[in-house]
Amino acid sequence: MWKKSKVTDPTASGQAGIRMKSKVPGVMITQYREELPEGMTTPDFTRKPIALTIQEGKHAIFKARVVGTPTPTITWSRANGEIIYHPDVCLQKYDEVSEEHTLEFPKVAPEDADTYKCFATNEYGRAICTVILNIIEVGFHKSKEFRKVQVEDAAELRKKLKKRNVDGTREEKAMEQEDKVWEILLSADKKDYERICTEYGITDFRGMLKKLKAMKKEREDEIAEFVSHISTLKHIEVGVDDCASFELDMDLKDPSSKVFLYKDGIMVPFTAEGSDALKHNLKQVGKKYVFTIKKLSAEDAGLYSVDVEGVNVFSTDFKVPQVDFAVKIKEVKAEEREDAIFQCVLTAPMNEVKWFGKSAPLTSSSKHEIIVSDDKLIHKLIVRDCMPLDAGIYAAVAGIKSCNAWLIVEGERGLPGKKATRKTTMAGGSDDDDLQKIAKEQQEKFQKEMEEKLEVAKKAQPRLRLLSDQRRPQVARMQMQMTSTRKKAVQLMVQALQQVALEFLRTLKVPVQPWMQLERLQVELLVVVKVELMELVVVKMELMAVEMELLVEKMQQLELMVVEMELLMELLGLLELLVVEMELLELLELLVVEMELLELLELLGVEGKDGVAGEGALAGAGGRATGDVQGEGIGEGQKQDKSYEESDDIDGQAKGGVGGEGEDDGKEGEDEETQRKKGVRTGPLVPDTVIEPGVHFHAGLSDCNAIMGQAAELECKLSDEACAGVWYKDGNEIKSSDGMTISKDGSVHKLKIHKVTEEYAGIYKFEADGRKTEAVIVVEDPPRLEADDLAVFKAPVTVKKGHKANFKMGFIGHKPFKVQWYLDSEELSDDTNIKLETSEGYTCLLLNKLQRKDTGEIKLKIKNEFGTVEAFSQLNVLDKSTPPTGPLETVEASSSAIEIKWRPPKDNGGCKVDNYILERQQIGRNTWKKVGPIGPEATYRDTDVDHGRRYCYRIRAETEIGVSELMETEDFQAGTKAYPAPPSQPKVSSASKDCINLTWSPPADTGGTDILGYNLEKRKKGSNLWIPVNTPDQMIRAKKMAVKDVVEGIQYEFRVSAINNSGAGEHSTPSEFVFARDPKKPPGKVIDFKVTDSTYTTLSLSWTAPKDTKGVEDEAKGYFVEIRPAENPEWDRCNSNAISLNFYTVKGLKSLAMYWVRVIAMNDGGQGEPQELSNYILAMPPPVRPRFTDAKMKSFMVVRAGNSARFNINFVASPWPEVTWLKDGTPVSKRATISNAEGTSQLLIPSSERSDTGIYTIIVKNIVGQETSSIEIRVTDEPKPPGPVEIDENVPGTVTISWTASPDERRDDRLHYMVTKRDSNKRSWHSVADRIFNNKFTVCNIMPGREYQFRVYAKNDMGASDPSESTKWVIYSKKEKFQLNMPQSKPCDLQSSPKFLVPLKMHTAPQGYECYMSCAVKGDPKPHVTWFRNNISLNTNTNYYISNTCGVCSMLILRVGSKDNGEYKVVAENSLGRVEGSTKLLVRGKV
Repeated sequence: MWKKSKVTDPTASGQAGIRMKSKVPGVMITQYREELPEGMTTPDFTRKPIALTIQEGKHAIFKARVVGTPTPTITWSRANGEIIYHPDVCLQKYDEVSEEHTLEFPKVAPEDADTYKCFATNEYGRAICTVILNIIEVGFHKSKEFRKVQVEDAAELRKKLKKRNVDGTREEKAMEQEDKVWEILLSADKKDYERICTEYGITDFRGMLKKLKAMKKEREDEIAEFVSHISTLKHIEVGVDDCASFELDMDLKDPSSKVFLYKDGIMVPFTAEGSDALKHNLKQVGKKYVFTIKKLSAEDAGLYSVDVEGVNVFSTDFKVPQVDFAVKIKEVKAEEREDAIFQCVLTAPMNEVKWFGKSAPLTSSSKHEIIVSDDKLIHKLIVRDCMPLDAGIYAAVAGIKSCNAWLIVEGERGLPGKKATRKTTMAGGSDDDDLQKIAKEQQEKFQKEMEEKLEVAKKAQPRLRLLSDQRRPQVARMQMQMTSTRKKAVQLMVQALQQVALEFLRTLKVPVQPWMQLERLQVELLVVVKVELMELVVVKMELMAVEMELLVEKMQQLELMVVEMELLMELLGLLELLVVEMELLELLELLVVEMELLELLELLGVEGKDGVAGEGALAGAGGRATGDVQGEGIGEGQKQDKSYEESDDIDGQAKGGVGGEGEDDGKEGEDEETQRKKGVRTGPLVPDTVIEPGVHFHAGLSDCNAIMGQAAELECKLSDEACAGVWYKDGNEIKSSDGMTISKDGSVHKLKIHKVTEEYAGIYKFEADGRKTEAVIVVEDPPRLEADDLAVFKAPVTVKKGHKANFKMGFIGHKPFKVQWYLDSEELSDDTNIKLETSEGYTCLLLNKLQRKDTGEIKLKIKNEFGTVEAFSQLNVLDKSTPPTGPLETVEASSSAIEIKWRPPKDNGGCKVDNYILERQQIGRNTWKKVGPIGPEATYRDTDVDHGRRYCYRIRAETEIGVSELMETEDFQAGTKAYPAPPSQPKVSSASKDCINLTWSPPADTGGTDILGYNLEKRKKGSNLWIPVNTPDQMIRAKKMAVKDVVEGIQYEFRVSAINNSGAGEHSTPSEFVFARDPKKPPGKVIDFKVTDSTYTTLSLSWTAPKDTKGVEDEAKGYFVEIRPAENPEWDRCNSNAISLNFYTVKGLKSLAMYWVRVIAMNDGGQGEPQELSNYILAMPPPVRPRFTDAKMKSFMVVRAGNSARFNINFVASPWPEVTWLKDGTPVSKRATISNAEGTSQLLIPSSERSDTGIYTIIVKNIVGQETSSIEIRVTDEPKPPGPVEIDENVPGTVTISWTASPDERRDDRLHYMVTKRDSNKRSWHSVADRIFNNKFTVCNIMPGREYQFRVYAKNDMGASDPSESTKWVIYSKKEKFQLNMPQSKPCDLQSSPKFLVPLKMHTAPQGYECYMSCAVKGDPKPHVTWFRNNISLNTNTNYYISNTCGVCSMLILRVGSKDNGEYKVVAENSLGRVEGSTKLLVRGKV
């Protein structure tokens, strides 16, 4: 949607422009004509430039695409200055293929940071878009030309910091405070200079900047010798894992350069990546160096410095505040779209804590709000509008302490495809009163500790004064000596100045006037003033020296550390006064020079009225000059701290007092300093006592951001309650008025603005007794909603389907505004059915043709540069209800009625259900009968039914909007018979040869009626025919029966069924088979009871059935096995049902536990006597001597150095054996990992070295015996080539070749040599001899006249080394040589940067299989190839086999697992360049 508006400024001669908004956000179009010719269009951007934040020195490009007819012209501009088009600075280009206009910066510099505009213009209009370029400044730049600044004291200080040993390390001594401050400043950001100077008491900010500039240049020159580039300097930060880290990107010229880490000037040892041996760790990823400090404690505080070959490249100050968590954050469970809060309480005040969400740092935003209480003890984090993605671990870090807790977001069911409704509740908010109580306790405790320390400080002050009094006479004597010397110097200076001036006047032949003598007197008076001020400075400097000595003594006592800090703050106040007085002396010198110059100007043509008037004019000029000079000094560099401004103001007042205010007020200076100007001294030159500094600020003004229409307040606190002050705004004095109140409460001075408007914005200054403090009030005008409109807006809006809904809101605030409308968190934009309109002071949302799915939360968000405001409403779209839902529940289905229940509709359309409309159909008929509305209850009882008929129903829901679609039910039968459930299984109570007595229990479900009786049936064993016991007309009334129709010796089983009004139900489960015979005698004991097998958890038993003795012991029918632990007197039955077999396995035993076991035989006559084993049984397998089970066991293994060595041994042994591994007869080192499991043992050396070569022996030993096995593991690598090859001919026709042994010959007894040769006739190489174990070989059949060349290779189990080649050997024949003059070939340079010939391909591998990746790369010199997975190097990982043969780079993963999923990257680089290639590996599940 295009929105047009008239603009007031003309864009073409005689034309008014029409401003339009482009479809591309951020583009503004101005149309020059009201109507455009057919086919003509205004310019527009189809792709606008994107804002860039880029590191200094990188290549920056802005790209834009434009359309328009005729073709627009593209121009660029910047906000500050003009764009300099130069090949090395900036280029404007156009690519005809891509139709892109670009603005390129080959190497961006800090001065390129600005706001740029791109203009697309044709004769019908103009399109403008704005883009910002941000530059990240790096540590130093070799290409940048620095100004040469020669500062001797800065160079000397730098030399002190550079004291190094021969090996590049620093001198082992603690760092001085001055050295520490300069190292911190050298690595600090500019924005931190002010804070560091305030912290360490540096008041000469201008001098500090000059020194720092010179030191930086010198350090950058030193770094350039070892480092080609350094950037991304991140200062130390504490993480959530009890670690602190700092990092920097550094490109070393020599990768082997040594890197050192220091803490407070003392070297700190550190370990490489992956090692936990030391507290400090260095992790290097490419050019990034990350230093980590683990297991943080208070002792870790200090200045950490990184040196490269003795040159400091980076320093960071780590401070550990004494703070802990009194209340930690707790787990929060929040519902979806609800706010969640985490809160904690600290033991000491802290401005802010660091919050982390899922390991990522959090800052205040619309999603996360961070709140800190006034006392700085309670810290809160609010997570707004919680969604499932917000769930995770959140952490708070205060100093080196941290705590964390889970945020659990529970989903909510709602409408299909709709999000949950925004909630206004807060999850996790505990009782604020409890937190306030705990915080108050912590604050009281903290204040009590501070009071105790202050009390100790007060007790120490008398001693300080005593020492100061003792030193004061000594200081006075020194001052007297210095005063006489200074007076002589001043007299000589004045005489020299006067003589020069008089000689100059005589040269010009100008008569000397009497007033000139008066000016000389004034000069002398000024010199006297200067001398007195200098004397005062000396006294205070000596006093400071005394007090500093006392501070050093007190700092040695840890318990008085806070006391010395308080004293140090007092000394800093004196030092501040000293700086003011030093600057006053400098300006007085300028005043003397200026006065001399004014004398000369007066002689050259300026007339003075009289002596007194001349004096006033000259003094006034001096006063103005002084103010100008001082203002220039303060303006230099960065913004100064308020403490500097206060000192400068004192300085200015002193000078104003001396000089006066000009011709009109020439005597004002005399009124202020009458005694000094007349040369009258009221006291001694050196005061007897030190004058205390005047009124000063305990707390200055702070900048204030005031909200339009609200109150604002400025407050400051003086050291003297009796002192009054004056308020200024923008340099003009202000007093209390209707809109502003100025008040004083003791030493606190306040200025309160009752209702802020734009006119109150400005710079406010409070001045009292020569001291001043300033603050800026910035008036912010965030968006605010009209109260009446907001009340209407909040009311829910309900409309019917297909109708419109209109939302309107008025607002005020500072322009421009960004207005956004949301429906259920989804931003709305202009569409067919959505119309957005924003005009002056209001915004409107119109929704057309609404559907039920549009129901949800409406949110309005208005934002400007000062803030954001939101308003919420609810839209409810009414529609027909959805059909009622099932499943249906049958309440009753009898012969007289059918009663059913159903569930209400899932969506009632926004209205309650008024009625349910039913229709009924009898099965077999085609017509439906209307039952009519039955009310809002979801149940219906139909009494108009015929017994045995089946019916189905249609149900609709009726609301005020209409009737829903129908739901059709299943069939229901009226009068369905309900038979009883089966009774319980019949049990045999007794049996004889004539009768069997049975009992049973009635069924749980009687079918809704009473049980009338039972039917009993019997069946012989082996038969399928059930025979009724009772006749159908004589049902059994009782729940027992004596069956007499049985045959002796036959087995029977019985079943029973229950009878109610509907008839007989299902039969019960048949009873157990029972013999029709007289009762039997219990069996006897089993025979030959023994243990056949055992393991650590099982026990196998066997036995023989007991004897059958007629009349005494009958035959056994089954057996029970019982077991008892030795410590338990009770027997436990292993099988609940009797077993008929004569063997059994007991399971679930405890390993090596002691058990007693017995077996009991049973039959129908009962259980016999138990038969126990004669002794207890141990749960363990039978003893087995250790024995190795591998069919073929290796006795020799060759492993390449750096690869893993793995050897598995399988064995059987009982009981579990003791497994020991030895290397050459001694226990294996800790480098080898031993893994033992049941029946197997493994030896693993993760990264083998040559020292791991040896004979490894495994000893498997138990109580039965032991077994041993040995394997020789040889760790080797491709051998190094032999030394130089020499050739000697001792016998004609033969040549003896000798060479120097390979360096690996001593370490590898299997190393041997191979000799190859090549002659001039056959240009190919062929082997002469192999497996040579000495360093000499004689080659026969050497033909005269041929040129020979030999190569010697060193070989071992890994392969052959590179060859050592001999010089060419020729035996000249007597024949004349045939000479062939070959043309001299030109050398060919084949060097090239790496390039992929065959790139990597995508791979998909099943889990557990191997995966092979390969690519081909070329380059000269041979590129170095590195493999990465997820940006982690794999070259040293033993789980991957990596090779590079003739440019074919391959990597083999033997067994692919789920952890191998990810992105793999191969990097090839040589001295000419670098190339990368990547692929992905997808691991499938097991096949």
